[in-house]
Amino acid sequence: MKTVLSFGTFDLFHPGHEDFLRQGKERGDRLVVVVARDKTVRSMKGHEPRDDETKRLERVRACTWVDEALSGSINDPYAVIEHVRPSLILLGYDQDVFVDGLEDELKKRGLSTTVIERAQPFHPERYKTSHLRNM
Repeated sequence: MKTVLSFGTFDLFHPGHEDFLRQGKERGDRLVVVVARDKTVRSMKGHEPRDDETKRLERVRACTWVDEALSGSINDPYAVIEHVRPSLILLGYDQDVFVDGLEDELKKRGLSTTVIERAQPFHPERYKTSHLRNM
């Protein structure tokens, strides 16, 4: 069974997020999605998420394409990758958080066969959380 892992904030859940998750599901048999914790969002993005982590997690769980949704780890952001042991990690087209050093981290954790790919954007001029946040 090919497991795909994706992760993100998923604030202001929009069609771009849904398309990202569709792309993940199309690449494997099982899609596991990690939703960032509120503390992580504050630390990485410098602002509060609009919706709290519980609401964002519920929204992702409700998405047709998602087989399992988990909360991220506050202490070790890579722990969930080690737990899931995915065949593929699908990153958002513009995702830059936890990307630097990801390949090295996978090797350290015995996951050197895990492939990393980038999703294709879905109308980023219209469906990008940072744009929607300012509307």
